[in-house]
Amino acid sequence: MYGVQDRELHEECGVFGVFGVEGAASLAYYGLHALQHRGQEGAGIVAVDDGRFRRIKGEGLVTEIFDENNLAGLSGDMAIGHVRYSTTGGSCIENVQPFLFRHNTGDFALAHNGNLVNSKQLVRYLEDKGSLFQSTSDSEILAHLIKKETNNPNRPRIYSIIDALNMLEGAFAFLIMTANRIYACRDKYGLRPLSIGRLGDGYVVSSETCALDVIGAEFLRDVEPGEIVTIDRKGIRSSDYSKYKRHQMCAMEYIYFSRPDSDIEGCNVHAFRRESGRLLYEESPVEADIVVGVPDSSLSAAIGYAEASGIPYEMGLIKNKYIGRTFIQPSQEMREKGVRMKLAAVRSLVRGKRVVLIDDSIVRGTTSQRIVRILREAGATEVHLRIASPPITDPCFYGVDMSTKEELISSSRTVEEVCRKIGADSLCFLSREALYRAGSRSELCLACFTGSYPTALYDGTESTK
Repeated sequence: MYGVQDRELHEECGVFGVFGVEGAASLAYYGLHALQHRGQEGAGIVAVDDGRFRRIKGEGLVTEIFDENNLAGLSGDMAIGHVRYSTTGGSCIENVQPFLFRHNTGDFALAHNGNLVNSKQLVRYLEDKGSLFQSTSDSEILAHLIKKETNNPNRPRIYSIIDALNMLEGAFAFLIMTANRIYACRDKYGLRPLSIGRLGDGYVVSSETCALDVIGAEFLRDVEPGEIVTIDRKGIRSSDYSKYKRHQMCAMEYIYFSRPDSDIEGCNVHAFRRESGRLLYEESPVEADIVVGVPDSSLSAAIGYAEASGIPYEMGLIKNKYIGRTFIQPSQEMREKGVRMKLAAVRSLVRGKRVVLIDDSIVRGTTSQRIVRILREAGATEVHLRIASPPITDPCFYGVDMSTKEELISSSRTVEEVCRKIGADSLCFLSREALYRAGSRSELCLACFTGSYPTALYDGTESTK
């Protein structure tokens, strides 16, 4: 799920589930804390104890919403949790997940990472059939599609879930929790990550493997594209809701969103970024004195560039981690001040040096422009900008707000024009082919770099919902 401001990109959302482990809500708390980078606008946990659903959710950080007292009220050995940025529907408490639904066929809770491209059509279809929506989030659509199967209350719920998932188009990782089990579902294109781990006699499901490590769970496998994994007292079982299966993982998961200690479909994120930095040097060498990465997601690529080039890697930019994220600021002027509060150049390392500045991406270009200015003001004689991804030319409809096409600096400018706009001495981007090589992959979603989308796009699809 998405938004735009700090570093010009918002991460998506994160989902986390625990089954068959006492104190499941407390484990979910730690899991969500590990996924905090994926969403800082709101968080929630729903726990089930003896068939009773209890929920705590709020706006803000995980540590601001939960404490020992309220977590103690979420008893039981089953829980799902969610951290969010607003995508469809915007930011308000009604849109904070997990959602909890009461129904005569049994209550259930739902958490979602991703974005549906046919949400408007589905909402219209459901409202015509009498559905009333509690929120403006597209995540609620799946619940209404499941609930509409009321003709046969004895029908196993997984069949309703299969029918519902086949009506969705877009990117998603869903966790659905009933009184007795958790269903983990992934879109058929494989755009969003979702992993399963074992903890004691129970199981854990997470958007990223880093959260499994935090609670001591052993990674078992990824949920496959087009798959529903059912977790209950019998163990784990697999069902395919679609035979059409691709592995078009969002390239930005590797480039920017995921934590470097996470593994996505067998590839470590740090290793991917480091290799992309090496390939960036192969494609775009430059004479310089030091290599500097933009903290934090670009540091791995900077290390790779330095190793390949033999140019010393230096910590020329320092990130202040104890201030609010700059996209929270209410005005552009405040956000610009926020960048200076957040990033500072180490003058003694930068002064008099030719700097290779490594960043993961350029969206609107405003942040890159400020960072180049900060380095020059610190005394850098040259700033050569190298980007560990291709130029972003098209918006994303799958849960990452990359603004409108008109606001993307590379959509209507050549590399030379972007370089002049940013104020760097030179600018080069990584090739699309290098992304496949960095992860030893044959498939990736590169829609924001190519304008070629893996799914159909529907009338009314917007990138700034």
